[in-house]
Amino acid sequence: MNRIPWDKILSFTPFDLVKLLVTATVILFVTKIQLVNDRLSALLIALPLTSLLAMVWMHHDKQSSERLANHSEGTFWFVLPTLPMFLIFPWMLRNGWGFWASIAANCVITVVLFWLTVIILRRFGIDLMPK
Repeated sequence: MNRIPWDKILSFTPFDLVKLLVTATVILFVTKIQLVNDRLSALLIALPLTSLLAMVWMHHDKQSSERLANHSEGTFWFVLPTLPMFLIFPWMLRNGWGFWASIAANCVITVVLFWLTVIILRRFGIDLMPK
């Protein structure tokens, strides 16, 4: 990866505030739904709402089609190592693990699976973490 352009990342425009408010509102809305219907909340979270919002914001910022395509494809591959967490976490909670211990263990498991995914996909010519 090239040097990270922190000046671009840390600079904010008025439209960045709009992006922040819209994105935060979606997340807040879903967490409020969870208070009354955990299955509907899970369905809404399972939808790629944040990915779709990110792509809308990227399009609005005049990102190239290639960058949008790379983002979408990368998102697909990066979702795969996170999926086991949604089975391991409830299993741990139901088997006496505490919340924070379960979260910590699942973070470690996800990081390991993430790097395994990167290593395995490189063998097939898909480089998720270019040097």
